[in-house]
Amino acid sequence: MSVRVTPGSGRSTLVEVAADELRVRVASLPVDGRANDAVVRLLADVLELKTRQVSIAGGPHSRSKLVWVDLGVDGTVAAIDRALSRSSQPKR
Repeated sequence: MSVRVTPGSGRSTLVEVAADELRVRVASLPVDGRANDAVVRLLADVLELKTRQVSIAGGPHSRSKLVWVDLGVDGTVAAIDRALSRSSQPKR
């Protein structure tokens, strides 16, 4: 899947799906692969996978990345939709 990353944000979170790209923010800076590791951890958490089931397949030095996920398309889309809807609900 295509992922657009904004490193150095206040917290790691999914932002939106726009232009066929999942946009995420990660708290880590793009130093020594820390932002890439944060993207893998975030997506593994959201998709309820182990970190070894998510990897950066392309664009390791770019904000636009190709991410490989060991989960079917339907499962990935459903999990991302759930996570985005949870994050848009008001806090109580």
